[in-house]
Amino acid sequence: MKYDFTTVMDRRGHDAIAVDVIPYKNAKVKEGFDAIPMWVADMNFPTLPTIIDALTERIGHHHFGYFKASDAYFDSIIQWHRDRYGVDGLTSEAIGFENGVLGCVASAVQAFTSPGEAILLHSPTYIGFTGTLNNNGRKIVLSDLVRDEDGVWRMDYEDMERKIRENHIHCAIFCSPHNPAGRVWERKEIETAMELYKKYECVVISDEIWADIILPGHRHIPTQSVSQDAKNRTIAVYAPSKTFNLAGLVGSYHVIYDPLLRDRVAKVSEMSHYNMGNVLSMHALIGAYKPEGRQWVDELCQVLGKNADYAYGFIKSHFKGVSLAKPQGTYMLYLDCRQWCEDHGKTLDELLLAGVSVGVIWQDGRPFNRPYSIRMNLALPYSRVVEAFDRLDRYVFNA
Repeated sequence: MKYDFTTVMDRRGHDAIAVDVIPYKNAKVKEGFDAIPMWVADMNFPTLPTIIDALTERIGHHHFGYFKASDAYFDSIIQWHRDRYGVDGLTSEAIGFENGVLGCVASAVQAFTSPGEAILLHSPTYIGFTGTLNNNGRKIVLSDLVRDEDGVWRMDYEDMERKIRENHIHCAIFCSPHNPAGRVWERKEIETAMELYKKYECVVISDEIWADIILPGHRHIPTQSVSQDAKNRTIAVYAPSKTFNLAGLVGSYHVIYDPLLRDRVAKVSEMSHYNMGNVLSMHALIGAYKPEGRQWVDELCQVLGKNADYAYGFIKSHFKGVSLAKPQGTYMLYLDCRQWCEDHGKTLDELLLAGVSVGVIWQDGRPFNRPYSIRMNLALPYSRVVEAFDRLDRYVFNA
């Protein structure tokens, strides 16, 4: 490989909550173990060198005054969507800066729903959606994803329709690829969902921040690409942040083709003056969406695929009572530990703390709406993935 995905980075003391924070009160790592960060969704790989080059060049100009998004910014996004997702016809008018995906979600729900109004989401549910909707006084209606006979997460269209109809829903949040389930939706699945949303006149907010993190054998289908109606009813949100480990720079963007949707989202965003771009984020995106970035992402997905294959196989063969679906995208695992906890007379809190005590810093999965779940981040060097699961095997699940 051309790029480095094997070096174990020491991120301690360098503004990284992944290693500087343990997300459980009074939890400690035992002496003799180091911390392996497997919780918050950022990566433990050095980022793409052309991003560093772009930032270094811009910082060298020694001024950071007011600016506007450059043609290079828009052209980079348009070319990336053409090359990576097969999108033709995207123009700069459809693209707008967002201070994070959740900033766009907040603006969109304020633009198209009223306080107390119901919004449909799938469960398990990204906790950022839950917090944003609760903070904005909206009612969350969940439609459970279900695992089929092959263990693959699927949408329950009958349940979706019933809940849309009974709750008079006209806005839905769609996560593609899905976090935390790791599903990369097939075209037919998206088409069926979008037909439902069309039937009930739902505005769709499509979170596609994971669109580049697709594991081998799968392909991301943009929600807006499945039909002309989907193109015009969808507010899609993207970012280079998950792809290139840039979350700390905060620089997402929307793609909104329909002028009515676009104008209303923009108006809500402008009212707070919060949704202003960051000059360094702009240059980071330009540095990311270069030809080198395409190769870097391809190599990254190969690395993550190897990590996911190892983790999934190890859990299935070593951790009796732990169930999971094999991820198709993202770099997260979502474990169901109910049977293991019941068989061993343990609570999920006890299991979580046992992992932390031997340095595996994993994430409580219950806020994602499954009662015995744990979410694990696999975006770290393969050697650390192997070490983490060896510790869990020897000291936690089979101690």
